[in-house]
Amino acid sequence: MSAQQAEDTAAPHRVVILGAGYAGMSAAIQLAARGKGRKDVTVTLVNAQEHFTERMRLHSVATGRKPAGLSIPELLDGTGAHFVRGWVTAVDTAARTVYVDDDRVLPYDTLVYGLGGTADTSAVPGSEDHAYTLNSVQDAELLADRLGRLGRGATVVVVGSGLTGIESAAEIAERYPELDVVLLGRGEPGAAMNPRARAYLHAALDRLGVRVRTGAEVVKVLPDAVGLAGGESVAADAVLWTCGTRVSPLAAAAGPAVDEHGRIVTDATLRSVSRPEVYAIGDAAAIRQGYGVMHGTCQGGMPTGVHAALSIDRVLRGKRPKPFRFGYYHTPVSLGRGDAVVQFTRPDGSPRRMCLTGRTAVRYKETVTASPWPTYGRMKKVPASGAFWPRGGRFTRLRGTR
Repeated sequence: MSAQQAEDTAAPHRVVILGAGYAGMSAAIQLAARGKGRKDVTVTLVNAQEHFTERMRLHSVATGRKPAGLSIPELLDGTGAHFVRGWVTAVDTAARTVYVDDDRVLPYDTLVYGLGGTADTSAVPGSEDHAYTLNSVQDAELLADRLGRLGRGATVVVVGSGLTGIESAAEIAERYPELDVVLLGRGEPGAAMNPRARAYLHAALDRLGVRVRTGAEVVKVLPDAVGLAGGESVAADAVLWTCGTRVSPLAAAAGPAVDEHGRIVTDATLRSVSRPEVYAIGDAAAIRQGYGVMHGTCQGGMPTGVHAALSIDRVLRGKRPKPFRFGYYHTPVSLGRGDAVVQFTRPDGSPRRMCLTGRTAVRYKETVTASPWPTYGRMKKVPASGAFWPRGGRFTRLRGTR
């Protein structure tokens, strides 16, 4: 039997990717495109929904914008990757199997774990029952329905002064100027920006009528108010929770080593430190760089997915995978649909002097938000085109890696 005949008759190496977010989709398209035509590898992507969730647009969906309805099978079309729709209910790393909707079993040889984070409504009593989130299109549409039924003078409280909270508060205030929008958070909005960008952000929130309260710690959410530490309460006709994230408990239950947040701890190539047949990407992974552990963003998530695919491809070809390195380069923030601020950063996320504001920033932000689709399209035709991102130089270098 020839080597080609042996390859054709051998059982294919089964790669299963969990989660079709920005990272998971990148991994599936990159790996399938690189292995196109090969009969010794299969790529299967599992996701609960058939439509891709544009997380960077959910704050707009919450104010009535229609989602694009991007089809995951269509995005995968032409790559050879298979799509399985269903909820991942368990992962058995000892048996190398994934359970989908409890009754379907998917065996794997290599697993890519990309089940990302959601808003953490577990730590504060009442937030699970009485607060809205932006975890999905459905969640955003529920909030949109509620906002559309509120009367003049009603109060919307956005909990969390991070980027999602800022964008959501600005969007709601612009779309519904008759509502009273309150942004509550422990920290100052835009605290990580340079003085000019931060001042612009605060001026925009003030122009939109958003009331900002810093140093506020929410200890409970009631049907008609949020309770703060110290006993004060803030009346609320609707509460949007954007404070903190949590990951699925499936990873911790499956057995790979996880950090205190439940994220799979990876080595430099994005392999689990305890289960080498498991790779972790995006929000689901605790990936250490020279500046610390990466935080979840689209700009970092897509490169992790691509790099995991590159690592798997190299291993399957008998080569040694290379270490992953990534440096941040910007923080784009929408301030309603006609305004924005973009803070350019050093690779460790600290602010540079340069920033964009106004319409220029809006165009930049929209280009960034829309960039995954042409990126995926290019990767299907030229896989190597997806492997370009800022490596971060000395900021990302770990001792013992190159």
